[in-house]
Parts: sequence; C-alpha cells; structure tokens
Amino acid sequence: MSTELRTAPTDVVSPDPAVVRAALWDAVFAGDEYTATSLVQRALDEGHDPESVLLDVIAPVQAEVGEEWAANRMSIAQEHAATAINDRAVAALSMHPAARNAPERGRITVACVDGEWHALPARLLAEVLRLRGWRVDYLGAQVPVAHLVAHLHRTGPELVALSSSIATRLPTAHATITACQAAGVPVVAGGAAFGPGGRYARLLGADAWAADARRAADRIQNAPIARPEPGHQQIDDLPHLEDQEYTMVTRARAALVRAVMLGLDEAFPALRTYSDVQRERTAEDLAHIVEFLATALYLDDADLFTDFIAWTASILTARGVPAHSLPPALDLLAGELKDFPRAQRLLRLGAERLAAPRAVPFAPARNHP
Repeated sequence: MSTELRTAPTDVVSPDPAVVRAALWDAVFAGDEYTATSLVQRALDEGHDPESVLLDVIAPVQAEVGEEWAANRMSIAQEHAATAINDRAVAALSMHPAARNAPERGRITVACVDGEWHALPARLLAEVLRLRGWRVDYLGAQVPVAHLVAHLHRTGPELVALSSSIATRLPTAHATITACQAAGVPVVAGGAAFGPGGRYARLLGADAWAADARRAADRIQNAPIARPEPGHQQIDDLPHLEDQEYTMVTRARAALVRAVMLGLDEAFPALRTYSDVQRERTAEDLAHIVEFLATALYLDDADLFTDFIAWTASILTARGVPAHSLPPALDLLAGELKDFPRAQRLLRLGAERLAAPRAVPFAPARNHP
C-alpha cells in the first residue's frame, strides 16, 4: 500500500471497508491521531458495522504497521506511535453509540500473558466479544499469573481468552494455562506466539485455539467449552523437560551472551570496528537468539528456532546489516553448550537453515518493538 498521504474526505466515508482501511493507513502512517479517530467515528455514523471496522479496517492496518517495521520502512518510534493511534481508534469505536451493547451472555476474561506487551490483539477480541453481548473483563498487557488467578476466583468467568504474540513468552503461557485450569476455568489461546495452526496452544494444553479475533468470538459463541478436569500438571504436557536443558540454558542466558560476544571478537573480526551502539545491538540480538533457543528447548520444536534464525537474517539484511555474524555466533554458542545434545541439534539446524537458499519464513513473533 502506498505510504503517500491521501487526504480522506471530511464529510463522507466510503461504504467499502477497503477504502476506509486505506484512509486509516494514511492517517496512521502520518501520525495523525485526530484524523484516524475521526475517520472511525464517521464510518460508524454512516452505518459501517462496528465489528467490521475493528477486524476489516483497524486490525489489517496494525498488521501492516508490523510489516513496515520489519521491512525497515518504519522506525521503532514510528511503529510505537502508529500502534498507539490504532489503540486510540479502538477506544473511539468503543465509545460510539453504535458499539454500545448490553451484556446478555456470560462473563469472559481477556488477558495477555505476563511479559507480553502487544495488547492490541487482545483489545480487539475484547471489543468484538462486547459487541456480541458478552460481559468482558479486559485486563490488558503483561498480567502476572497470580493476579489473573485471583481475578478468576473473584469474578468466576466462563473462560479466559489468553493472548500472546511473542513466542518467548510460551513457557509463561504454559504456566498461565495450567493455573487457570486448576482454578476451574478453561482457556482459549490466541496470537502469533502459539504458532501456525495453533500447534503450540495444543501442545501446552489450551482448551481451544483461534487464529484471530473473529474466529475466537465464533468459537466461543458457537461451541461451549467444558470446564477442565482437576489434577493436570505441566510436566504431563512436556516430559522432555526432565533433561533440564531448558532450565540450564535459561539460567545461563546472560553468561552465554557474554561468552559469545567475547568469542566473536576473534571469530568475526568486523565486530572490533563496531561502535558501542552497534555492539549493544549485537548483544541484544544474541540475547534474543538464546531466548528462542531456550523456548525451542521448552517446546522441543526445531522449527521455532530455525524460523527465528532465518527471520533474524532477513531483518538484518533489510537494515543493511550483513548477517555474516550469525553462523559464527551459532558456532560459539554450540561450543558453550557442548554437553546439551538437544541444544546442539537446534544450533546445527539453525546453521544449516542459514546456509540454505534463503526464503522469507513465517515470522515467529520475534521480540520486536
């Protein structure tokens, strides 16, 4: 979509959601909050369905924000500002008379996993559920497990809709799912972190999964989800964790990053010419690699790690940064983890993925801004 600003008419909004979406994108890209929120309000004034505005206008614009950041056509600051404007657009919609609905169904809690700051997908689901007549407690981003469970005991919802976009939050998501179920409340999982087709949601024992807000609302509305059986334990889902590789890599994360940074001075001489800021960014990338390695160990899923490595290479390339430092970094990391066979295998597969003909992979919800 073109990033040139096209001024939207001030007196009328097209009945075509695609036209409204293009106009909203222009306002968001330009950082024009007033135009963005006014556009949403006018669309509702003129009869656009509120759910369609949420899911066919605002949600695709937010997806494009992420794509523009990944392609290095938006800075971190621009991405944050655009996301904030989209959040304001959702708020403007929620206050419009066309979006006000008396709750006639049961009660649902919508929350993000602790450590998950991408709250907009959960916010969109909360508003869709409200539009469909549910009483919704929207708890927002980064909800600690203990606070979520306390809320469940106090309010007694029919279910929890749990959102996560960052794959490295999946171990915490697993603990959250188990805790909610122990409180007698089923969990519907959603968000990019749970993988293609929701494969990690199933692995971690969620009661249901949905790809997006519309399908989540449909699933909740059309097929009641049974209360979970008591007595479930996390280790029942992932018996491979008995080898302790995940725990040891997680505990050694900072030391691993330091060791690899020191080794890169010899293995990747170009690092010696980096500025302090460039070295800091390299250390951050290494920290993300170790985080994804640990998460892949937790799930025993090689694709999560290899997809992340390939995607990181594409992100670096888009920013004009050679990805040549990645193979020696993986090699050094393997040297530090020589007594961890599952980690060794993942690192070898990551190096092989870098050596293969490159294609842009499914973005594995990296820890991007």
